[in-house]
Amino acid sequence: MQVLQVQLAVSADPAEVGRARRWVRTRLLARGLDTDAPFAETLVLVVSELVTNAVVHTGCPAVLRLVWPEGPGPLRVEVADASCTAPAPRCAGGEATNGRGLELVELLCERWGWYPDGSGKRVWCELDHGEPAALPARDRAVLTA
Repeated sequence: MQVLQVQLAVSADPAEVGRARRWVRTRLLARGLDTDAPFAETLVLVVSELVTNAVVHTGCPAVLRLVWPEGPGPLRVEVADASCTAPAPRCAGGEATNGRGLELVELLCERWGWYPDGSGKRVWCELDHGEPAALPARDRAVLTA
């Protein structure tokens, strides 16, 4: 199966979370997808949560990657960071303003997990997006098998 992988380096600044959300929206537009559609909103939220976790909990740069299948199949989101500490969902209290990120990822995605990657880790999730949009011609050149 062929896939298109695109990635964004994210510095260890919480302001980078907003940049990651904007970048994801541009990737959706490049694929001809509606950025206001439910799938797009879910994708942006999941990316926001994973990038926030990487930047806030590690204090290190991270790499956000989207892996789009050319055919049917889920979109894979990956965030690699320099921490080897396993992600752990927390039970946030009713009035807490944080601590629900991985719970949201678990509820919104088909699957999620993590694995050690070099001296850090990679957190991933998969979202079912239905029928894939056609790849723009300029993106076909970066397809990998």
